[in-house]
Amino acid sequence: MPKECNCTPDDIMLLPCSGGSNCGQITNQAAINLDIQGIGRVFCLAGLGAKLSGSIDKAKVVKKIVAIDGCQIACAKNIVENAGLKVTDWVCVTDEGITKSHTFNLKQTDINKISQKVKTSLVK
Repeated sequence: MPKECNCTPDDIMLLPCSGGSNCGQITNQAAINLDIQGIGRVFCLAGLGAKLSGSIDKAKVVKKIVAIDGCQIACAKNIVENAGLKVTDWVCVTDEGITKSHTFNLKQTDINKISQKVKTSLVK
């Protein structure tokens, strides 16, 4: 029987890269879907990048920080780490077989795939 995450949505910080590609936008849509489903809460990655104290303070008290990146450049993961925080879960869209492009006709199947990958990462 698989274990379940004992976290509440407020314990899980979802940080999509929201980059300028289909894959970056898939991270954003997946994070929004997860937030709506009550799996976690979307937070502002830019606030961490700017090292705003309020953003960093919130990140210090959550149980899980989930960086969702569109590609292996891993902007979201690097921003979190450069803010002195630890990523607990990392999902990369291109690692899931989705090809990066500069088209924004997002497929719901791709968004669902990444949403599910994040959910699976939380079960440990």
